[in-house]
Amino acid sequence: MHHQLDPRLISVQRVALSAVSVIIGVATFWLLIGTWLAAWLRGEASPLMGALGLLAWALLVSLLAWYTYRWPAVSYRYASYLVDEDGMEIQRGVFWRTVINVPRSRVQHLDVSQGPLERRYGLGTLVMYTAGTNHAKVELSGLDHTRALEIREHLLPTGQAANDAV
Repeated sequence: MHHQLDPRLISVQRVALSAVSVIIGVATFWLLIGTWLAAWLRGEASPLMGALGLLAWALLVSLLAWYTYRWPAVSYRYASYLVDEDGMEIQRGVFWRTVINVPRSRVQHLDVSQGPLERRYGLGTLVMYTAGTNHAKVELSGLDHTRALEIREHLLPTGQAANDAV
């Protein structure tokens, strides 16, 4: 049975996207003002041009705000994972669906990491390093930190193979 990611991931993504949106909004505002001011100093700008520029900027900021609020919830609905004795399967993608299967026998190394926002919300990212070139590093973010540690322990090799050192 596939499991959903932790719902706190939506808040983490909203905070991260908000920071990016603010940077884009401020940068484009000052670019708009600078461009209009340079055109005005050359005598090529009109108040109508400034008003249209501000209208376009307001539309951009509105779209960024909508994307920041809505997209994390939409992408959350289409992300899931399955852990069993054979390994792990990760499904994600809204428009282009991706299914990644990581056989337990191919797992070479496992990490659990936390960025500042993930740590604040108690989440973690499971990072699996596998044998091979395609998807040699597979990440699953949005897990409860404790759950990520449990999955890591479950996927670690056991028995004779675990004690085999080079």
